[in-house]
Amino acid sequence: MRVGFIGLGSQGGPIARRIADSGVPTTLWARRPETLVPFEDTAAVTAATPAELGAASDLACVCVVDDAGVREVVAGPGGLLEGLRPGSIIAIHSTVHPDTCRALAEQAAERDVALLDAPVSGGGPAAAQGTLLVMVGGDTGTLERARPVLTTFGDPVVHLGPLGAGQRAKLINNLLFTAHLGVAESAFALAQELDVDPEQLAVVLSKGSGNSFGTSIVGRPDFTLGPMGQAAGGLLNKDVGLVADLAEAAGAKSAATVLDAADAALRSMGHPR
Repeated sequence: MRVGFIGLGSQGGPIARRIADSGVPTTLWARRPETLVPFEDTAAVTAATPAELGAASDLACVCVVDDAGVREVVAGPGGLLEGLRPGSIIAIHSTVHPDTCRALAEQAAERDVALLDAPVSGGGPAAAQGTLLVMVGGDTGTLERARPVLTTFGDPVVHLGPLGAGQRAKLINNLLFTAHLGVAESAFALAQELDVDPEQLAVVLSKGSGNSFGTSIVGRPDFTLGPMGQAAGGLLNKDVGLVADLAEAAGAKSAATVLDAADAALRSMGHPR
């Protein structure tokens, strides 16, 4: 299977590298030429446009930042759909609204092109090690055709259900992570008010039942979320906003508690929703 990859950032770059290093014929496209430099020692080739990349690919992977970017590279002028042949597959690794994937899937189906939503979790290090969590929504047969490529960088590759299910699972994951950050920051603040050394509490929590990934990364030296806000506040704001919209549309009252904790974290990070 020939693979095209668009979105060579901190997560997409290592994913594309794993694909190319696995011996899969790989074509790349990027807005910024500098992101192609790390691939000069691989067999990967470059395309002038997403459409040209699509024409050279059986599976086109997209890992850009947001919904607007995904829509542009897939269905915009010179986009993937202008080049992909019938029977091809698009895999959306970006974290976006499920409705974005659904709308693009309808456009793709008009050209007999299938689409999977396949957001990922684990960051660049996990991608480089081939241990990204890949959450897939879409047709089972389409996933099985794409699986040999997805497993070059993903372990596990989890099929969540029909199109959009992967995005919904990823958004819930990111919502809970953000909530954990807010709860952890509050716990460290409480510790200081109760004369518990936060440095030593961090040791306790790393071994105790109160541990979480969020607890482990609440920033030192002051145990607040300021540093996290600089690194990821904008993206977490986007994802919490998307899942809040889904919950509101579904009338899901069960989201209130976790959204409250996530909103506290976003405020602390300087990125209120």
